[in-house]
Amino acid sequence: MKPIFSLSKILFALAGLTAASPCGANEQTPAILKLSSPDGINTVTFSKPGNELTYSVNMGEEKVILPSRAGLDLDNRVWEMALGKRDLEQPECWMDLLSIDSITRHPAVSRQWNPLYGERSIVKDNYNSATLHMSRKDKSDYRLDVEVRAYDEGIAFRYFFPEHPAAIFHKVVEDLTDYTFPEGSMAWSEQWAQSTFEYSPVDSITRPVERALTLELPSGKWVALLDADVDDWCLTKLQAREGKPNTLRSVMYSPVDIVTYYATPWKVIMLSDSPGKLIENNDIVNNLNPEREGDFSWVRPGKIMRSAISTEAGIKTIDFCAAHNIPYMLYDWQWYMPCTSHDGDATKVVDKVDMQKVIDYGKEKGVGVWLYVNQHALMKQMDELFPLLREWGVAGVKSGFVQYASHRWATWLHDMVRKAADNHLMMNIHDEFRPSGFSRTYPNLLTQEGICGNEEFPDATHNVTLPFTRMLNGAADYTICYYDKRLKNTHAHQLAASLVFYSPLQTIFWYDNPDLYEGEPEIKWFEDLQTTFDDTKVIDGYPGKGITIARRKGDNWWVGSLSNNEGEKRKEISLEFLPEGRKYNATIYSDGGEKIKTRTHVAMTSKKVSSKDILRFDIPPRGGIAIFLTPVE
Repeated sequence: MKPIFSLSKILFALAGLTAASPCGANEQTPAILKLSSPDGINTVTFSKPGNELTYSVNMGEEKVILPSRAGLDLDNRVWEMALGKRDLEQPECWMDLLSIDSITRHPAVSRQWNPLYGERSIVKDNYNSATLHMSRKDKSDYRLDVEVRAYDEGIAFRYFFPEHPAAIFHKVVEDLTDYTFPEGSMAWSEQWAQSTFEYSPVDSITRPVERALTLELPSGKWVALLDADVDDWCLTKLQAREGKPNTLRSVMYSPVDIVTYYATPWKVIMLSDSPGKLIENNDIVNNLNPEREGDFSWVRPGKIMRSAISTEAGIKTIDFCAAHNIPYMLYDWQWYMPCTSHDGDATKVVDKVDMQKVIDYGKEKGVGVWLYVNQHALMKQMDELFPLLREWGVAGVKSGFVQYASHRWATWLHDMVRKAADNHLMMNIHDEFRPSGFSRTYPNLLTQEGICGNEEFPDATHNVTLPFTRMLNGAADYTICYYDKRLKNTHAHQLAASLVFYSPLQTIFWYDNPDLYEGEPEIKWFEDLQTTFDDTKVIDGYPGKGITIARRKGDNWWVGSLSNNEGEKRKEISLEFLPEGRKYNATIYSDGGEKIKTRTHVAMTSKKVSSKDILRFDIPPRGGIAIFLTPVE
């Protein structure tokens, strides 16, 4: 379990209360760069009124991001004074010293690629792009590029420092990027990654909040703010900018020291006409990360179940996993001790676990063993520990209580994933860390927490907000519970959640153990469930109200539908996503109430269906529907 508050969260909240930068932003100015998406709908425009750089974004004729400032502020005083180049009378804002040199327009990109795994087996990567070149016309000749891409799914841009023969180093002290929205825009925000959500106007976000930040505009358009390719940066949040209505400013957790040449993370502005389309378009984050290099064929996604800490418990859990098509077992904390202290030694296993016996038994049964390792041991022992775990035959590592927010810890964390890859270890990062597409480059990072998940027993309304917010970032280890008495939602809700919350490493039966299983027939859903897919379609949904998602693997389809705390009368699920002219066997798992005489009260029914069918249900409060569709031979 994790503490509710942490020092990093408190310090970050306080950091967000500092005064705004002296760099300002004006409104009307001629366009310098105008770039549209391949379908011509999304357009980004960069301008330079006076000293500052601004941008705006349109969907068709509608302004979705009004003129907002762009850029970075640097603190180069030490280097400039050492080089004799600093003018103490110069403006305080580094961006004010830059002027536009030129614009380079690049050939249009239209391609597709195949991820090792994902929510889709084919990813389209189509965009138009350009680069805005800026320089400082003085002795320093500092330069900055703004690289811009326009996708049908949204807009992305980042800042790039070309290599400089003298000013090799820079200290970035502030991200000046703002986002100004139409008046009346509403946001679903959370103050840390494992928090719940608040629904409020933009100006009410007075403390820094997480990306992804999802907003509904007064016109009914949808916007989500994310980032991509952040392995050499710090955590950046968003907060209402004092003195400028309907505007969010960027808040960096720490300064970032860079060596030119250098590219910042991509700033991603997803755009759509509906909230479900945001989910279907979330591959834009992967597209903005480097391709994988090397052989990752050894990476195997799948389901995983936690075991109590003993040899006997491990053997029993492996037997349960083998019987129910669960390819992995996890020894969570306390297999080495003390596991939350620098005094712990993760190369030594506690006496009550014969680790090699358990690992070898798992191999006989086709079940791999994962191990939890706390940051204390990773800091002290990672270089010797990872080769040792590979020698033992460990399948993967779940890292716990990691630092993630500052530049130092962000680079350390991503280097940990690289070292794990070198030792053929898969990874699951807990606790606050959120994805930004790094798994495209290093697919051994299967999943991460960064979510208020089932170990904290959130309610159904929270659960049906997550797909439109947190899940836009990428996979999340929600840790599905099933038998625990503290559950606030129905068991059919739990079944459907295991499909709705995408995770290549899907944790099921969290807090459970094999002895709790009493032959409930609906466990077949978990046995049939896949964790990676060839296609994903959002049937319907709205944050906080409900969500229905269909996912395909091969010829089989899975459908998950979740209701909020109020439930939904006469829920309709259209099967038009199925191939025309083909029949399917549908196994339907639903809330059966007291008429179902198992303790979980899940009803199971079967029927033949086709793409012309519409299934109708009454979903009770906090309920759900799970459907498994297989073709009729």
